[in-house]
Amino acid sequence: MGCDLFSLATEGVQGLHPYQPGKPIEELERELGITNIVKLASNENPLGPSPKALNAIELAFQELCRYPDGGGFKLKTALCERYNTQIDQVTLGNGSNDLLEIIARVFADKQSEIVFSQYAFAVYPLVTQSIGAKAVEVPAVDWGHDLVAMAEAINDRTKLVFIANPNNPTGTYVSKSDLIRFLDAVPQRVIVVLDEAYCEYIGGSHQDFPDGVSLLTSYPNLIVTRTFSKAWGLASLRVGYALSHPDVADLLNRVRQPFNVDTFALEAATAVLADDEYLELSRKTNLDGMQALTSGFERMGVDYIPSVGNFVTFDTGRDAIAVYQSLLAQGVIVRPVANYGMTQHLRVSIGLPEENARFLKALAEVLGK
Repeated sequence: MGCDLFSLATEGVQGLHPYQPGKPIEELERELGITNIVKLASNENPLGPSPKALNAIELAFQELCRYPDGGGFKLKTALCERYNTQIDQVTLGNGSNDLLEIIARVFADKQSEIVFSQYAFAVYPLVTQSIGAKAVEVPAVDWGHDLVAMAEAINDRTKLVFIANPNNPTGTYVSKSDLIRFLDAVPQRVIVVLDEAYCEYIGGSHQDFPDGVSLLTSYPNLIVTRTFSKAWGLASLRVGYALSHPDVADLLNRVRQPFNVDTFALEAATAVLADDEYLELSRKTNLDGMQALTSGFERMGVDYIPSVGNFVTFDTGRDAIAVYQSLLAQGVIVRPVANYGMTQHLRVSIGLPEENARFLKALAEVLGK
């Protein structure tokens, strides 16, 4: 009798379910044989990439036969100039997801507990389970983080706390004052990960939104993770970064895989980081799209969770999967969030004006509004 290969995996891995991304356009084309599809499922930047990023990629073609700069010197230098940090505080990742996993592997093990919020990013429980640590999910308040309860959940076995700010999939955020009170309450032996994947969309629109980077000097146990996949428009290239105390960054870089960020990603991210015009256009497009979507929801009497990201999660008032499937039939891809326990909700990314209008029209037809 053959070996039971499944049993060879660790217990944590055996219990995992793979992360489910938003449905690709090509997959829907194959399934339903339709074209002219609008994808609003993965919180991508609808503008397309920055021309500066495209030019940087084109110039890098001749280096296709070479390994990337394993230290990412140019990108690290650009990040430090923008955020007033030092190179030894930076860890680069194959997207910020890569960094979340690295952090968990560095600081937690089977004897550890990792704290995160209900409705927080699905990768937190995934990385926790994959290393065999105990997940401590703290009930949310108004779809967002209850930082007081999260601080109370910390005990002698707690090694990590994940905070998504803004949070995905709910779009909520924690204020600067609440975050500082939380950080003051957390023992320095506990690492706090502030996942700011969507922070660039805030701009100056919310004065009480905290800038995690500015808190690093006061809290050596704080790690801030960010990505170029959202407002910077480089989702396909998979490049993110963590900023932390140099001693923490040194540990992360020991575990980071060699050449985990490719040459095109390094060059494009360095170029787009200087493209403030593109970032401002991304913010304006998002702000205008947010207004269009929320106004449409209000006209239809559809409840939604107020969001500061580039997406809105809304209540269908019924089995959301049925609504999702009906939208697919009309060539509109959104994101189910039943895996978060939100069985009546769907999440829609903000697109271009014509994409937002197409979604609202399709939703009105599906809901009979």
